[in-house]
Parts: sequence; C-alpha cells; structure tokens
Amino acid sequence: MTAQTEETVAPDLLYSEAEDDLRAAVRSLLADRADAPTVIARIESDTPYDPQLWKALGADIGAAGLLVPEKLGGQGASHREAAVVLEELGRSVAPAPYLTSAVVATETLLALGTEDGPVGELLGELAAGRKVAVLAVPFSAEVGTVAVTGTLDGIVTAVADAAAADLLLVPTSDGLYAVEAGATGVTVEPLVALDLTRPLATVTLTAATGTRLADAEAARPAVRRGLLAGAGLLASEQLGLAEWCLTETVRYTRDRHQFNRPVGSFQALKHRMAQLWLQVVSARAAARNAADALASGSPDTPLAVAVAQAYCSGVAVRAAEECIQLHGGIGMTWEHPAHLYLKRAKADSIAYGTAGRHRDAIAELMELPAP
Repeated sequence: MTAQTEETVAPDLLYSEAEDDLRAAVRSLLADRADAPTVIARIESDTPYDPQLWKALGADIGAAGLLVPEKLGGQGASHREAAVVLEELGRSVAPAPYLTSAVVATETLLALGTEDGPVGELLGELAAGRKVAVLAVPFSAEVGTVAVTGTLDGIVTAVADAAAADLLLVPTSDGLYAVEAGATGVTVEPLVALDLTRPLATVTLTAATGTRLADAEAARPAVRRGLLAGAGLLASEQLGLAEWCLTETVRYTRDRHQFNRPVGSFQALKHRMAQLWLQVVSARAAARNAADALASGSPDTPLAVAVAQAYCSGVAVRAAEECIQLHGGIGMTWEHPAHLYLKRAKADSIAYGTAGRHRDAIAELMELPAP
C-alpha cells in the first residue's frame, strides 16, 4: 500500500517590498489628511467622510482596486496588499469606507464570476474609486449567514458606511440586486453608533428598483465570500489599531515622569506593556495568515479567518483599554484620540461575527466538541 501525502504550502507571513512601499504611501497620506485632530473634528460634524481623502486613497494611490483584476481596471493585487491598507486605516481610525466597499462589496461581486455586463462595469467603477458600494447587511452579520429581504421591500439595520455609499448591493430571496442609494424608494437613516468613525445606518427599501446581478443560487455563496473576506481582513485593521495603541502607550510612558523617573520604567507597567507586545505579535501572525490564505485561495481559509477573528478582536480591545488606562487622566479626554480607538475596537469586536461565534466555527471546522 502506498501512502499518499498532500503537500502543504506554509503561509508567507512576511511583508514584501511592494507591500512596504504601499504601506509607506498610505501612511504618509493618512498622516497628512487624517491625523487625530482632523478625525476628531470630522466626527463632530455632520459629514465624517472626507471625499478628498477617499479620492486620494482609492483613486490616486489605487487602493480601491487592489482586489480587482487589471483587465477590469483594477490593480490585480491580492488580499495581502489590501490587508496592508487596512492596517494603516486601523492605525489612524480614519472614516473611510474601505473595508465595506473595496473589500466586502468588491469581493462579493468578484465571487459572482461574471466579468461582462453590469457586474464588470460596476467593478470598474469601484476600482477607479468613482463609486462606493456597500453590501446591505448588518455590520454584525456572521460569516456563513446571508441576511435578506423578501424583495426590494424591507428594512436592514446597522449597515456600516451606508451613508457614504453610491450603490447598495441588496441580497434578496430572488437574488442580488444593485440599487442606487439615492433612488426613489430608498431611505438611508443614520444611527447613533458607538464608533463615530464608521457610521451605521438603517436602510429602508420601499418598492425600490434595481439591477439584478445574480440569481439566488449564485448570490448566496458570493455574499458568504464577501463576508468571509471582510472578517479576514478586519483582523488586519484590528492589528493596526492595536499596534498604534501599543506604540503610543510606550511613547507616552517613556516621556511622562513621576518621582523623577519615566512611568514606563515602573515594573508593573513594563510587565503590562510586555504582555501586550506579545499579544500584538501573535495577532500579527494570525492576521497575516488570514490575509495570505485569502490571497492564495487556500482550502483552510475559513479556519484561518476564524482563528484571526477569534484572537485579534480581543487583542484590539485590550490594547485600546490599556492605552487609555496607562495614559491616565489625559486618556479620558475627548481631545486625545484614545477614545476613538477603544470605540472602533469595541465595534469591530462584533463585526462579521463575535469572537465566540468564530471559536464555535473553529470547533466545527476541526471537529472538536465545543464547550
């Protein structure tokens, strides 16, 4: 008897030179257009989104089309590059619909496998940064589930970035439809969300009209794929958020003095920051593994995504909490951006499924009894 072994390829967790160059470009842009005072000022206004920032990020740098093939007007890159952009967006918590449009909506359209007709045209518009599309499902929608309205009549609550969308991708029992956000019969009502840098809205459809992109049989796996990519790359956003919190906390405790000593030299604080550093390093490995699995089309992608979300969401919350606590009184002020990171981390922790749901998915995928 001859034993057959399946060759497995180890994931590549390192950043390539192209990814480092992309990171530098995005970080420079966000430092110039989305620093902490700018973000705080924008969330205090009625329009947290900056169209010029989105144009510079999506069109000028080309980040909006990273997942779109070159023949459709995109960059022909992969989820690894998109993950780098999300890491930087996590570091700045800039109000930009990148995750919802350039990842979830774009991946949903790509999964339809139709490059001609309205799908191809729409992908070209998204890749060029001329339109923003949002999948009309709750931000808390779990991977593997598809929230649908019966037809183009219904209410979908807590849709992330719907206020910034030009187009809504609406999964119904009849298929997937593209509906103009400003069309007759479409109402987008903003909600008061915990995370003001990623606004939520209630979408109400009343006898709305739209373009049918796919039937129900093709739409279901496409929406699941979009949510899977969203959950996997959300881990990179959480990683970037946690890295900023750790870096800023180390900097502050090194500069802040008590009893003629930097507070960061106190043993108790050193231990807390060292423990957080270990968790951030582990989160980087989990997030990069998920991005690499999505990019390579690995059969273990659902497991990699579930592991990344089960771990990274908790690390992001803990990093933000430690950032506020170790900053002392200044960390509790509105002027300091620490509260933006805690709110984003808390909101992200229930996006595309909670950590508990992802642990259940891990147990099911590994055929282990769940507690």
